[in-house]
This record gives sequence, structure tokens and C-alpha cells, in this order.
Amino acid sequence: MRAGQLKSRDQIKQEMERKGISYTELARRVGQERQAVYLVLNTNTPCRFGKSHNAAVALGIKAGELTNG
Repeated sequence: MRAGQLKSRDQIKQEMERKGISYTELARRVGQERQAVYLVLNTNTPCRFGKSHNAAVALGIKAGELTNG
């Protein structure tokens, strides 16, 4: 994902509300665990490693590559 395409946490939450989807549905759509998606969107974690990194990349909040961790 290129830097110009990155979204903020608030933008994603607004999009969820506009589309009427839950955290569970969003997590399913991006292929990540619900808890990781929820924490990435509702905390101010840097999302550097593991599940939070993968969720942030899948959501388009952070540039990077998905990992197995």
C-alpha cells in the first residue's frame, strides 16, 4: 500500500459507520482477528509488530508488508 493511500483510524471508523459494518465484519473482510482490528482502531498503539502490525497494514493505516506473526 502506498503512502498516499493511507487512511487514519477516524476515517476507517467513519467508513464503517457509513457502510453499517461491525468490527467483526471489518476484521473478516481484511482477514484479521477482530480483537486486533478493534485495538488498532481504538488505541494509540504504534502497531510495529505481530497482529497489530498486520491489522494496521490490512486496514490501510500503515504502509508495510503482512507477516506470519
